[in-house]
Amino acid sequence: MYASEFEYYAPGTVAEAVALLGKYGDDAKVVSGSQSLVPMMKLRLSSLKHLVDLRKVPGLTGITESGGFVVVGGMTTHHAVSVSELVKKKLPMMAEAAGNIGDAQVRNLGTIGGSLAHADPSADWPAVLTALDATLVIASAGGERSVKIGDFILGPLTTVLQPAEILTQVRVPLPQGRYGGAYQKLPHPASRFAVVGVAAEMFLDAGGAVQSSRIAITGLGPKVSRASSVEQALQGKKPDAAALKAAAAKAADGIEIRDDLIGSAAYKANLAAVIAERVLARAVARATNR
Repeated sequence: MYASEFEYYAPGTVAEAVALLGKYGDDAKVVSGSQSLVPMMKLRLSSLKHLVDLRKVPGLTGITESGGFVVVGGMTTHHAVSVSELVKKKLPMMAEAAGNIGDAQVRNLGTIGGSLAHADPSADWPAVLTALDATLVIASAGGERSVKIGDFILGPLTTVLQPAEILTQVRVPLPQGRYGGAYQKLPHPASRFAVVGVAAEMFLDAGGAVQSSRIAITGLGPKVSRASSVEQALQGKKPDAAALKAAAAKAADGIEIRDDLIGSAAYKANLAAVIAERVLARAVARATNR
């Protein structure tokens, strides 16, 4: 099936792109990697009159370290994140997650900002960046604003982005101390989206107990969820196998899970616990070895 007719624009600056979005309002949409929007348009699930392509806008790609953050341009591809030496060294969870998104075509065309702006309930980046406490930079005609990842996604395919705004940067704070992060998912065999995905960033104190943790789950609910029950169960504990198993059993607590074609709510809750236990063990091992 073909998309309905639309006007195509390739602005050369963020200001030009924002102006076009402001001019056409709800009839316009940004296209970055085209891995989510274009298929929806072909299926006539989305019908837009104006597409604003960001691929010719300079300054929106690249990965740098600045002021205690790893800064990733919104148009940076998943592949670029997966092979970045900076990311692999400082934030290995990000590199691992990026390398398992979709297939090679999706990783080479799809972008981190496009994935976040699309806000699919089973996407990988929302969980990973929630565990890493990322901040997103959003540009508009009035300047820039910063939004914490936890406040960015409102629901399925819904974010705080206004019609004339563009997500330009992802800023991830560099962890300090004894920390370790990990992400794992059960991928859907066709789409490679997460049936359930768990991301964890854990910090250990000098005695080896859990000082703090941030754990996020994708695929279970209408948007990414913090696994606060798991975090509370781990706080101050020695992260041995028994403690991790007991905490992981709470992975689905507080999340409204529905039966669907993938499986029952009970199946997915159990899957979340199994994956969470494995992820926690990997995060602890990395923190212990630092």
